[in-house]
Amino acid sequence: MDTFSGLVDMDFDIALTVDVEEWFHVCGLSSKPVVPPSDFRVLSNIEKLLTILANHQARATFFILGSVAQKVPELVPLIAAAGHELASHGFSHELVTSLGPEDFRDELRRTADIVASQGGGRPVGFRAPQWSLSRGKTPWAFDILREEGYIYDSSLNPVSLVGNPAGPRLPFRMELPAGGLWEIPPMVAPSPVGNLPVAGGWGFRFFPQSLITSGIRSANRNGAPAVLFLHPRELDPAGPRLKLSPIRSFAAYGPRSDAAGRLETLLRQYRFGTMLQMVQAWESA
Repeated sequence: MDTFSGLVDMDFDIALTVDVEEWFHVCGLSSKPVVPPSDFRVLSNIEKLLTILANHQARATFFILGSVAQKVPELVPLIAAAGHELASHGFSHELVTSLGPEDFRDELRRTADIVASQGGGRPVGFRAPQWSLSRGKTPWAFDILREEGYIYDSSLNPVSLVGNPAGPRLPFRMELPAGGLWEIPPMVAPSPVGNLPVAGGWGFRFFPQSLITSGIRSANRNGAPAVLFLHPRELDPAGPRLKLSPIRSFAAYGPRSDAAGRLETLLRQYRFGTMLQMVQAWESA
């Protein structure tokens, strides 16, 4: 049974989350791009983001892709040293729907081991690549997450195409055989045409600032911080891009603009915290 109880007043308004992956991590490609390490850009982009956050004394949650942490071993220690939360984004960036239960569990363990060895602690939060958990298609995934020690997930997006537009917009707690698991969706902006994906990706740079502010206020009025998300490539407008169809290119990269300016505007206006802080507040209420 799902419950929405436990939402309490927080001392912050926004939980910024970062999907730590490279510019070429795009789901659903017919073949994986082969990119030499000299073309990797995630470290420099994360350094830029960490500087921005430090300037505003803000903390965030970083969902680490295990394969990236393995290839760029200085990345996780850098994030941990800055005082941010380390969570899991899986290992391979494959859709969970294509992995199956056994491979999914293996990916969770591989990434957790890497994060623990590099950052000093095992992650307790998870986000699936391209929001690829589904209560209809991957019901087993939530049980596996809880069995592996995760206490929250942020993979159910209440929008069309990559999620369920009729799904909950506010956090809720799933009661599973192994214990409770909080599900924390990204922020959306309700509109007459449906939930708009203003919280991150192309939508964060495309939609008017007023819609983003409206989404933040709506979440806060309902007793929860607004969950935003970024990819390191969104701080790198001059960076390389895969050759994709126009639609897929827009979905992956959006407008070729830098998300840093809009992020800094929000950092000046709102208080920021981590996903783990949210869950700890709910659990102790």
